[in-house]
Amino acid sequence: MEYLGWGLLALFCLFIVITLIRAAFYKPKKFASEPLGEEPVDADRAAEHLSGAIQFKTIAGEIDDEVDWEPFYQFHDYLEKSYPLIAKNLSREKIRRASLLYHWKGKNPDLAPIALLSHMDVVPVTEGTENDWEHPAFSGYNDGEFIWGRGAMDMKNHLICVMEAVETLLEEGFVPERDVYLCFGDNEEILENEASGARYLRLALEERGVKVLDSTIDEGGAMLEVDVKGVLNATVAGVGIAEKGHCDIEIAVNATGGHSSQPPNHTGLGDLAKVIQRIEKHQFKAKMTPLMRNIIDSAGRALPYYLRIVMVNHRLLTPILLAVMKQIPPAACMVRTTTAVTQAQGSEAPNVLPQRASAVINFRMMPGTTTEDLVKHVRRVARYKDLEINVLSSNEASKYSKTSGNAYESIRRIVTNTFSNAVFAPFLVMGGTDTIKYDSISEHCYRFSPFLVPVSLLLCTHATNERLPLNTLGEGVRFFKYYIKDASKE
Repeated sequence: MEYLGWGLLALFCLFIVITLIRAAFYKPKKFASEPLGEEPVDADRAAEHLSGAIQFKTIAGEIDDEVDWEPFYQFHDYLEKSYPLIAKNLSREKIRRASLLYHWKGKNPDLAPIALLSHMDVVPVTEGTENDWEHPAFSGYNDGEFIWGRGAMDMKNHLICVMEAVETLLEEGFVPERDVYLCFGDNEEILENEASGARYLRLALEERGVKVLDSTIDEGGAMLEVDVKGVLNATVAGVGIAEKGHCDIEIAVNATGGHSSQPPNHTGLGDLAKVIQRIEKHQFKAKMTPLMRNIIDSAGRALPYYLRIVMVNHRLLTPILLAVMKQIPPAACMVRTTTAVTQAQGSEAPNVLPQRASAVINFRMMPGTTTEDLVKHVRRVARYKDLEINVLSSNEASKYSKTSGNAYESIRRIVTNTFSNAVFAPFLVMGGTDTIKYDSISEHCYRFSPFLVPVSLLLCTHATNERLPLNTLGEGVRFFKYYIKDASKE
């Protein structure tokens, strides 16, 4: 027994020594790549055009016939006048009601094209909050530091930078090897719309013989400066290689009803409350996906040595990491399908017992979890024989795109060459993008926004005082110039 104790101690000491050695070499991976050349951009012109773009109130809606499409058509004309070389050299088609499809012919039509995606629509300003804006929401006001207005962050900034990049490349006489498509949707902000502009754009590509896209790039990723003293000082750049699905499911129980003066022990709402409690108690199982493990590994390598001693063994710490992440909502959503009960309905009067009590649950599904899986899960954990389950709307999760290939490497190469302290990692996008409509024709669909902004400004997206720092526009145009040149190569 004594020898066993000494043996275990020796093994433990050996483990510590090996860990210390591994931690010394556990550093950010080095990638061989040529330095990026200079790319001239006209940031002032980009600012002027973004300011003008924001002034068009391009708000979509669930019902096409109730949408004011005139601002979209005016925006089309604005783009035509603002970018004369694009108007001259690229073909442009209006798809569906107001989506735009640009085609830039490359030198080799036999190569699969690349596509750059954006959407023209913006979310409305919440009624009653118009006067809360420091500058009017559709003014595009430029105060010398920010450009203000709806769409400044989501995503007319992205669209304008794409157009500026293409216009500048045309000015320089550049011709891509591959065909390049610009696909600008008209209703990305409307969830579950059967008449999705992005869907019709993809169908238009297929009708024109484009059965495979080499790659797409759209919004969805982010760049953030992280500076935690003694822990991490880095530019964290995440490229979305997949996005969650979402599904709204109504659950309902039926009851006798009657007058509230003679209630049963549990009304229909009471029975429904017990069902909701069971559903919330039985969350989907959290799993350490390869994607999440990659994020942890990339971040761990950028930490100081004393923390790398721990993170080098992150695989052994998986149970602990999952337990911690499940307690932090922004982290929990990265490792499991989430469950959120968001709406409830009983009777229409305080003194009437409900004959039907219902609630709506919003699920955000991990790739691999389907709507059918959700229905089975609700039925199993609810333990209520006559529970009604109705799928109100559903959009399946995307597939995972490859973390290889020219387009992915282009994004990584641009970011890591631009920022010496970059932590670059693929990640899962929580919200929805137009990209999901294209993953049936491409294995390389990426979501990345090349705008380095503080978290406080990211939180202004869809909110009051949405604004974009002027100093990000030049870098945005430069990114897309690099990307188009690199990703369109043979």
